[in-house]
Amino acid sequence: MDNDIVKNHMAESSSFEANDNFEMRNISQLGGTNNDEHDMRMLGRTQVLNRNFRFISTLGFACTLMSTWEIALMTSLFGLLNGGTAGLIWGYLVVWIGYMLVFASIAEMASMAPTSGGQYHWVSEFAPPGSQKFLSYIVGWTSVLGWQTGLASLAFLVGTMIQGLLILNNPNYIPERWQGTLLVIAITAFCIIFNTFLAKKLPMVEGMVLIIHIVGFFAVLIPLWILAPRNPAKEVFTEFLNLGGWSSTGVAFMVGLLSPIYTLIGADSAVHMSEEIKDASLVLPRAIMWAAGINGTMGFVMIITFCFCLGSVFDIIETPTGYPFIQVFFNVTQSNAGTSIMTAILIVNITSACISTVATVSRQTWSFARDRGLPFSSFIGYVKPGWNIPLNSVLITFTITTLLSLINIGSTVAFNAIGSLAVSAILGTYIISFTVLILRRLRKEPLPSRRWTLGRYGIFINIGAVLFLLVVWVFVFFPLGTPVTLQTMNWNVLMFGSTMLFAVVYYILVGKNTYTAPVELVKRNL
Repeated sequence: MDNDIVKNHMAESSSFEANDNFEMRNISQLGGTNNDEHDMRMLGRTQVLNRNFRFISTLGFACTLMSTWEIALMTSLFGLLNGGTAGLIWGYLVVWIGYMLVFASIAEMASMAPTSGGQYHWVSEFAPPGSQKFLSYIVGWTSVLGWQTGLASLAFLVGTMIQGLLILNNPNYIPERWQGTLLVIAITAFCIIFNTFLAKKLPMVEGMVLIIHIVGFFAVLIPLWILAPRNPAKEVFTEFLNLGGWSSTGVAFMVGLLSPIYTLIGADSAVHMSEEIKDASLVLPRAIMWAAGINGTMGFVMIITFCFCLGSVFDIIETPTGYPFIQVFFNVTQSNAGTSIMTAILIVNITSACISTVATVSRQTWSFARDRGLPFSSFIGYVKPGWNIPLNSVLITFTITTLLSLINIGSTVAFNAIGSLAVSAILGTYIISFTVLILRRLRKEPLPSRRWTLGRYGIFINIGAVLFLLVVWVFVFFPLGTPVTLQTMNWNVLMFGSTMLFAVVYYILVGKNTYTAPVELVKRNL
């Protein structure tokens, strides 16, 4: 059965061995290099997407999708409740250092196998032979669902920020759940336009948004530096808070790490655009590491500035806007207009992040469907000739986000429970990917050639990344405080467990007979 599947899969992808001249011409027409052509042949893939991303546009894509300094402000409430200003600052630094190990590990794996599949492909190729198909299938499902729910969650954050501004400017405004849902749908629809009709212009857009991302950083930072009163440095850097009712400040600090964990997540975002990046095996890892450095630095500077300028923690966490940073902006400027402009910069940038996220989610979904890992894979994995984008996958992504947003009308708690899956799922795929790579290194098995390498330090960086991820992964399942109620419960563990159970059951019933593990197509001897 498996042999038949592989034969059918390769037939649908075209027999690259019999069409060398066509393949090379096709790669060239779609913007690839000789290295890209070699990588695609080696991975058993046919080039069907335009390779119109270069280094700057890929860097812009990664930086804007992560939107680190913006999301650092948006998620600051988690860290302030559990850790205070000291916890927010030192927690960010610890997580940033840990994430650099993660980014470096992903960058090297991306150079080994620059494919839109990302983690599930790497697991398929590097896991022990007996578990390659099963593990890669589970990782594929987890990654797809994690990114799909992450998009809905990110669009929801933009919607609630808009509602927060409405509350600031009209204290009589009462936000309704259905309004939040409509905002999510509108924001996602706007992003879909850039991923369909304007898809060929997306690299240019990403380059322009990178400029807005950096200029917007200073446009927010400078007014805070000039206008805000300063909290004492000793208070900012040394006073930890435990407002979540935990047994110790140490536990509160670990729970508060959710803020920087969410802020810096997305190391694999650009990986899923691999087949649209020119000279991907070198450009992609470089862009990943530059994005980690640039975004991490801006986020750290913004967090320190925010903690110095926020005034009393107890005052801003009770803000009716729902976002402490909006209250801080108002306290600093004493102006609704000024606060609105500064907040609008974040709204624009996070909306740009949604545009990039739609691209990442749709490519990850398309790639897994291409390997017949999803229901209706033939439809989802289809690439419309002339468009050279996974149009059906983009539209499916919009449909899923719309359906998820409807849950918010009935219960915001239920919607947030589903949205929380994003962090645990994506971190889980990192852990499995790095673990199988470590096992391969320990067994002294040869690794694929790569143009960007960690050298002899690779195994230590991989092990460090896994140890870091295992610790923080546990705490993303904790609620923000105690005692726990149905409303304050962190349902992440239930969502993650359900996802794993569903993936296993679907694999047993369907996947093992239809799914083509990427390793079955790879030809490393080319």
